[in-house]
Amino acid sequence: MSKFQYTARTQEGKSESDIIEASSIEAAISVLQSQQLIITDIKPFSETEQLTFNKLVGQLLSYFNRIKNEEIVLFSKQLAVLIQAKVPLVQSLKVMTRQVENPKFSKIIADVADEVDAGEVFSRALAKHPRVFSNFFIQMTRSGEISGRLEETLTYLSEYISRQHLLNSKVRGAMIYPAFIVAAFIAVGAVMLIWVIPNLTSILTESGQQLPFATRLLIGSSDFIRNWGWLIFTVLFIVVYFVVAAIKKSFEWRYAYDGLKLRLPIFGELLKKIYLARFSETLSTLSSAGIAISQSLEITADVVGNAVYRRIILEADEAVKKGSNISAVFARYSEVLPMVTQMISIGEQTGKLDVILKQVAVFFTEEVNRAFDNLVNLIEPILIVVLGVGVGILVAAILLPIYNLVNAF
Repeated sequence: MSKFQYTARTQEGKSESDIIEASSIEAAISVLQSQQLIITDIKPFSETEQLTFNKLVGQLLSYFNRIKNEEIVLFSKQLAVLIQAKVPLVQSLKVMTRQVENPKFSKIIADVADEVDAGEVFSRALAKHPRVFSNFFIQMTRSGEISGRLEETLTYLSEYISRQHLLNSKVRGAMIYPAFIVAAFIAVGAVMLIWVIPNLTSILTESGQQLPFATRLLIGSSDFIRNWGWLIFTVLFIVVYFVVAAIKKSFEWRYAYDGLKLRLPIFGELLKKIYLARFSETLSTLSSAGIAISQSLEITADVVGNAVYRRIILEADEAVKKGSNISAVFARYSEVLPMVTQMISIGEQTGKLDVILKQVAVFFTEEVNRAFDNLVNLIEPILIVVLGVGVGILVAAILLPIYNLVNAF
């Protein structure tokens, strides 16, 4: 997601300036217009323009005080219960301001309550806080208002966000253990190369014996790291910083990065299933809520979270506007698994696209859960073998010359 700085006027003529996050400048304009704002200026937001000490402190505090998915899930569930109990919406929102522990979130809910109390539509009041409530959340809430089933919509939204959060947590959780082990191994190796090996080097070289190749390689690596390690670290940090910044600011870089992820061995196929599950469930939910298929595709493109799939979905949206089918576009891309294309084609022919997509989402979610369980079980023995080999080489390179030295006497 990119950031855009805008200046706009409200319907009452009041001017306001702020920063909004969106996948593109067109998406940012769409969100602002949905809030009934008249845009006078909008441009990409540059972080470097705001790197003052106070701004950095504010951003740091904002990060630690950010509104988590769990809080939005709880808010949706409790608000749905209050509405179902026939408590008026404004009163329900005011009750929620006291229930929410996060003061930042509590203030936002209070602002929404005041807007609704002043006569604003609930979904439009939510749309004024795009950093907290996604476009998907707002559109679903709007459909619930129109259909008169707001409590059911809020309950579903809480379940949907919870499922997406659980899936994302499973992805992160599967990577934490191997990342921690690898980081620990690198840290121990760095300590050995920087402090331990130099102390042994003088003893081994003074002995005058022919050192094994592994030992000579270890000593050479130690000298290189001690002399040039700071430069390697600095260059690596600069490269990573600029690559991450480019991915955040440039759609082309983001597209290349997201495409690379889909081509990774093992993980690429897994990521495809994750994105297709997200696509299927989101589009199914929006279309079953009565939102037009074209608008549903636009929202889904922003929700899916991958630039490659976003481009494919938007292309499908353009095709639908011209009277073509989603499946016809999807069939041209290898990133969309054949099963998904076939199921969408069946849904389009039978007029039950939302039902078919729901089944596809359930199928891929189960596939991803099983794959991650198998992956976690497989990673542990692989790490043990790799680390064992690494430790064995390290120990042999140190102990073998010492053993030869002892035998020489």
